[in-house]
Amino acid sequence: MNVLFIEDDAMNRRVVRDMLDVAGAQMAEADRAEAGLARIEAEDFDVILVDLRMPGMDGFETIERIRSRDDAKRSLPIIVVTADTAPDLTERCKRLGADEVLFKPVAMDSLFDAIGRILVRRTNADDVIF
Repeated sequence: MNVLFIEDDAMNRRVVRDMLDVAGAQMAEADRAEAGLARIEAEDFDVILVDLRMPGMDGFETIERIRSRDDAKRSLPIIVVTADTAPDLTERCKRLGADEVLFKPVAMDSLFDAIGRILVRRTNADDVIF
């Protein structure tokens, strides 16, 4: 699995990288949204992790830009990773197109559960019943 984590905090990126290493996943990094969008343009990823509060473009706009693409990458699974605990945050993120929302500090089991739920939903959506 190839994961992109768009997060401005280097320590948060390292913690998640260590978690994904346990599962044998590869993680690319971007320290700002614009760099993350450029990596999405140039590379292939299975899952995108995105922080909401970053300097410059925030995670909300990042999600909107990914979902407004005119190619298959617009449907990349997106997991929001945030310290923001606003009451309507999860609903807002899902309306924008996020698949999952995780709150910092992220626990390994929460991260793997979120990725698993996305994979199950996507597999079930692709099943064709005759």
